Amino acid sequence: MKKIIVALDGLKLSLSSIKTAIHLTKQENAHLVGVFLDDFTRNSFSMEEAIHHNNLKELSEKDQHQRNIAVKEFESHCREAGINHAVHRDKSFALPDLMRESIYADLLVISADETFTRFTEAPPTRFIRDLLSGVQCPMLIVPVEYKTLEKVVMLYDGAPSSVFAIKMFTGTLPEINKLPTEVITVKEEDLHLPENKLMKEFMKRHNPRAQYTVLNGEPEAAILDRLRQEGESTLVVLGAYQRSTVSRWFRSSMADTIQKHLKCPLFISHN
Repeated sequence: MKKIIVALDGLKLSLSSIKTAIHLTKQENAHLVGVFLDDFTRNSFSMEEAIHHNNLKELSEKDQHQRNIAVKEFESHCREAGINHAVHRDKSFALPDLMRESIYADLLVISADETFTRFTEAPPTRFIRDLLSGVQCPMLIVPVEYKTLEKVVMLYDGAPSSVFAIKMFTGTLPEINKLPTEVITVKEEDLHLPENKLMKEFMKRHNPRAQYTVLNGEPEAAILDRLRQEGESTLVVLGAYQRSTVSRWFRSSMADTIQKHLKCPLFISHN
């Protein structure tokens, strides 16, 4: 039984994250942990509001009440779905707490708009970018609005990092791996799949039904143009996020660009 964790802000509960995590948990017969990051620096109010209100204790208690309601809502969704679940309430700093939780998880689910502050940011948020640079398990970034997964697109450039991501995806979510799958790569010259024989031999064992598409052009632009043809129910699998990757075009800006321009869910794993 795999362990899936979903990162949640009790002051801004993501129903998309909860619904996606529950769906994956049911599909994979996994154990789901709702990680509520009750960061002690995270408030729904500003200090100016606290001074104006003149009752910091009352505002803090109101936030705590809201967080308690969020936990009960998560548990209610899990009970209704009939899944094995638990709740962790981490009360230190959100980012290091979630990094620590990820060491002991098979998959982390998080909403693309999470900031764990009272401010909103357009994806990719600073919190997500910082998390991706050091997370210790595969990560599924989900859109703000929940969509049932219907297809998988695997981005492959011949580098070890992209193959590693496919390994992690097929091993972590074998039931989702049964969805229609397309392996996409981009080359600026010939249109041959990198390491064609080895890659197809590998994929025959991991997803024998996968289709292959080789695009021509500048990688970032070609990938965006191709993914725009897909719906928001298509899960995109890509490799390294870190800038130290061997990969020439699955660099941090690739993942950032997809988050910025598209609303599809992303499965990201790096070694």
